[in-house]
Amino acid sequence: MTKITFIGAGSTIFLKNIVGDTLLTPALADSHFALMDIDADRLAESELVARTMIKTVGTGATLSTHLDRRVALDGADFVVTAFQVGGYDPCTITDFDIPKKYGLRQTIADTLGVGGIMRGLRTVPVLWGIAADMAELCPNATLLQYVNPMAINTWSLAERFPALKQVGLCHSVQNTVQELAHDLDIDQSSIRYKVAGVNHVAFFLRLEQEADGKMRDLYPLLRDGYANGTLPKPPLLMPRCANKVRYEVMDHLGYFCTESSEHLAEYVPWFIKEGRADLIEQFNIPLDEYPARCIEQVADWKEQAAQMLTSGSVEVCKSHEFAAELMNAIVTDTPYVMYGNLPNNGQIPQLPTGAAVETPCLVDANGVQPTVVKDIPPQLTALMRTQINVQELTVRALVDENPEHIYHAAMMDPHTAAELDMRQIRSMVDDLLIAHRDWLPEWTRAAVRKTA
Repeated sequence: MTKITFIGAGSTIFLKNIVGDTLLTPALADSHFALMDIDADRLAESELVARTMIKTVGTGATLSTHLDRRVALDGADFVVTAFQVGGYDPCTITDFDIPKKYGLRQTIADTLGVGGIMRGLRTVPVLWGIAADMAELCPNATLLQYVNPMAINTWSLAERFPALKQVGLCHSVQNTVQELAHDLDIDQSSIRYKVAGVNHVAFFLRLEQEADGKMRDLYPLLRDGYANGTLPKPPLLMPRCANKVRYEVMDHLGYFCTESSEHLAEYVPWFIKEGRADLIEQFNIPLDEYPARCIEQVADWKEQAAQMLTSGSVEVCKSHEFAAELMNAIVTDTPYVMYGNLPNNGQIPQLPTGAAVETPCLVDANGVQPTVVKDIPPQLTALMRTQINVQELTVRALVDENPEHIYHAAMMDPHTAAELDMRQIRSMVDDLLIAHRDWLPEWTRAAVRKTA
């Protein structure tokens, strides 16, 4: 029996997708799910969902719940992480409110920028603890890492635990293909593509449609549609943000980014600027989008949970997450191609060795094996390096326990540096480190110049 451990099982909506996919995969349908979370109430909600799904599908799957991480990990074949250290309240709120006092506005704040840096400082030590437990309790298990900031987490895990079998997983590639099919009004299954880069700032290097045995380049349709104002269409997945930022970046850099416009807007210095309300309006950038989304998700989940309790059933259908297909490929030795985040060991020669990069990967019984992509245009690798600068300095701060690199990372962030001077950045990071001190390692306090 395959044992699949979820760390952060209280992320109920995400768990529902992965468990559902697994139950619908024959080779995994009778797996044992070990659910672990530090929040007993959230864990109980997830247990209810998972047990209802198992009953609905009618497989031989079994389930256990745990507040003790080590018990949950013991003997696991796969470990899925999906948690947020410090939660929406207080940590995410803090990551938005303090920068806002300095005139620095954000949309998501979980990947790059000061929000991404702070989330990385809170998250990586927990991931290191999980990796240490895995080395002892399930050394052959594969870690499916779904936690942001993806690149910082993946890079940091490889630095401290190089023998760990891990892959960072995201759904930005699949989401973008779905959005492009929507914009072009074509069948999603007919789209052929090649993507590479760093997580959330990867690009479609090839984007074609296969029809009647022929390939059609889709980029002319995207460029013409944006030029004449017919694209983008009203968004399919993120209704608060018209997808204009990605089209504008494509118009100037030539290629379409994998991550949503609300994400991309805060990774670059061109769209969110103090005193430029015209840019916010023109590109329909939803400032403070993630806090609003969190509030809506909590409300939606409470409504779904109430309906589930009343009906005693839950719909089980395939999602577009990679996890179940990846696990199936390893268990059955059936080749499968997906997009994964792994340390750069030459798969993108234009980017620094060790940096976490996202490329096509072959998965089979040998594990996750990245393919080499050498043809990324120089303007795209230049943009990716601006992201890697921030990621590397955050990783170095964590690995070397050097608090000065926290400030250096913030100073190198494209959006932060476009808005604030060096003294403002240091003062803001001081405020964030003080506010987050209960969630951060002791060494992070050494460079703080302010007093709490």
